[in-house]
Amino acid sequence: MIVERLNDDLGQPAIRHGAALPWVASPQPGVDRLPLYRVGGEHARATSLVRYAPGSRFTAHVHPGGEEFLVLQGTFEDEHGRYPAGTYVRNPPGSRHTPGSAEGCVIFVRLRQFPEHDRQQVVVPALPADGQPLFENTDEKVWLQAIEPGGHWRQANPRGLEVLVLQGWLTLQEQRLHPLSWLRLPPGTQLSGVAGTRGARLWVKDASPDLGF
Repeated sequence: MIVERLNDDLGQPAIRHGAALPWVASPQPGVDRLPLYRVGGEHARATSLVRYAPGSRFTAHVHPGGEEFLVLQGTFEDEHGRYPAGTYVRNPPGSRHTPGSAEGCVIFVRLRQFPEHDRQQVVVPALPADGQPLFENTDEKVWLQAIEPGGHWRQANPRGLEVLVLQGWLTLQEQRLHPLSWLRLPPGTQLSGVAGTRGARLWVKDASPDLGF
């Protein structure tokens, strides 16, 4: 059973350590989810990790509030293309597809969190150099952040931050974030961390946490 309200107070910091949490079966056989943030049932505003077993597929559906995802492992597919690990995709409100994976995959996905006026479809097939935006407009900026071993990272936070650890680890005060750890900070909350002995690589979003459908 999926939790219908999770980390739904956008005025509070939220952390989920994805690698330490159990997967939850979806209604579609072979597709499991690991919720990070959620408001709603099967048609929720949500941020999740999603795992597709080889050969699994969802039925066709529409994303009324948009869909944003990063392929972490394997290759994600739909009728519009194949998206290997490292691909970043934004499907705007009203977009439709039939997703699946022949070989299996894991994705990080955010649903129903686009402003209604954001109608730009984006596919970044190979992640750009660290520090270069994956996407940027007046509402938000999304990028990869690399931190050298033992390096300090301080990030201004005037409108809200969201972070997913991709590689290495990062210590924030007394919290250590490992790969698949997710963090959300409300506006004005200080972000200052130190990378581990192998450095860290992060997906980062700078945006108001109340953007969306």
